[in-house]
Amino acid sequence: MAEAVGRRREVMVVLPGLMLAMVLAMLDNMIVGTAMPRIVGELGGLSQLSWVVTAYVLGTTVSTPIWGKIGDLYGRKSIFIISIVIFMIGSALCGMAGSSMFGGPGGGMAELIAFRAVQGLGAGGLMVNVMAIIGDLVPPRERGQYQGIMAGVMSLAMIAGPLVGGFITDNLDWRWAFYVNLPVGAVALVLIVTNLHLPKLHNKVRIDWAGAILLSISITAMVLITTWGGNQYPWGSWQILGLAALAVVTLAAFVVVERKAVEPIMPLQLFRIRNFTLISAIGFLLGFAMFGAINFLPLFQQTVQGASATNSGLLLLPMMGAAMVVSLVVGKAITSTGKYKIYPVLGGIGMAVGMWLLSTMGVSTPTWLTGVYIAVLGLGMGFLMQTTLLIAQNSVEQRDLGVSSSATTFFRSIGGSFGVSLFGAVFNNTFQSELTARFGARAAEGIVAGGGRMDPAALAQLSSAERTGMLESLATSISGVFWWAIAFAVVVPVLAAFIKEIPLRGADPVAASPKEPVTPAAG
Repeated sequence: MAEAVGRRREVMVVLPGLMLAMVLAMLDNMIVGTAMPRIVGELGGLSQLSWVVTAYVLGTTVSTPIWGKIGDLYGRKSIFIISIVIFMIGSALCGMAGSSMFGGPGGGMAELIAFRAVQGLGAGGLMVNVMAIIGDLVPPRERGQYQGIMAGVMSLAMIAGPLVGGFITDNLDWRWAFYVNLPVGAVALVLIVTNLHLPKLHNKVRIDWAGAILLSISITAMVLITTWGGNQYPWGSWQILGLAALAVVTLAAFVVVERKAVEPIMPLQLFRIRNFTLISAIGFLLGFAMFGAINFLPLFQQTVQGASATNSGLLLLPMMGAAMVVSLVVGKAITSTGKYKIYPVLGGIGMAVGMWLLSTMGVSTPTWLTGVYIAVLGLGMGFLMQTTLLIAQNSVEQRDLGVSSSATTFFRSIGGSFGVSLFGAVFNNTFQSELTARFGARAAEGIVAGGGRMDPAALAQLSSAERTGMLESLATSISGVFWWAIAFAVVVPVLAAFIKEIPLRGADPVAASPKEPVTPAAG
């Protein structure tokens, strides 16, 4: 009992710094999403809208396994600090994109995309290290309540993000959507340096750089396929076929390297554990459906429904509030009962229903009804956000805690990368087709001329007929994105039904061993 009280006190001292670091990543996504219409309005390039998100997600995805493994090998505190610093540097550069320092707005969108990739590299270490550090300090049976708190803070950050983003966009400048990360990051650094005390590891094993490089190349090639295929290049073009060949070859080489590596970036033997494999698949689908589709909500609210950037942030409150309440309740319930299998099933059902409701939106959909729809989606998110992480961590040995945490984030991130790329292509193609059907090819090109600017000011300059056709085309294109998301969301509860409810460990996390054995890797 005294040990548990002491551990709780230690965690509560460290928790503020961890939460602030996690808020960095969560705030950034939500602030940038709300500010995106204004960013596109100034820099142009509506067709590149998805790449601003894709670059960030891709940077996060390729770096996540590396951050997790390095933390397992060499200790997490210094690695955590480095990731925060990289994130802050990327944020500062994003805020300067398209400024006179880089030659003006002409190449601003390309600069923003590149700097978002840098920002994503740092973000990959934020979430992974927060989750793994909690895992180092707290055993799985007690972890539910802390992860419930984490989920609640994440939800609060997601609520505050659109509000802050909307306020910045309406009253300051969209560049402050990135600069706001700097003071938050500075405070997080101070708290982590002074309050986090973890043992330093001196592991002489070399990092599996070959595996990391091969995996990064394969992921990048696959994302480029989903981004360019059928949009910039025909599906049968040599560019797309060449990327497909590159993805397959590097992925096959990655598997060979991982089987022989002393400390592989992604230990393949973990996929012999049923729960780990199921959670990885669920994370991929969750990222694919949720992150890929939600990216278009602010665009719908600010253009089709005519909300200001601030109001579009407020309109996301039902989703975040529902997710926060459910996460806190589920976290306490898991700690109290030790049961968790039912929650991913409920979460998958809620997410699928929410996507279906959002797919029915049109020009005449009132804002209050949109709020009901996204609240349903938030309920599903609340059941899934931290429960999936807890299940993944409980299925592996303590020495693989960082890898399991990074794998959960990795598959969710790569799913989000694929989702944003695919849904961005779906949106662009449908939007162009809708405009062409309404106005003809030449008129459609004229409406979206000038780099595809889509801010409210640009819409106001159109004639009444053009504006009506534009809004109807936007509504149809965005609802089509949510229709596609349903196909992936419905698979989540099906997979979750096969999760094996392994008792949560309640002993010292450092000494505990998993209830489900891990088979040594071949080779």
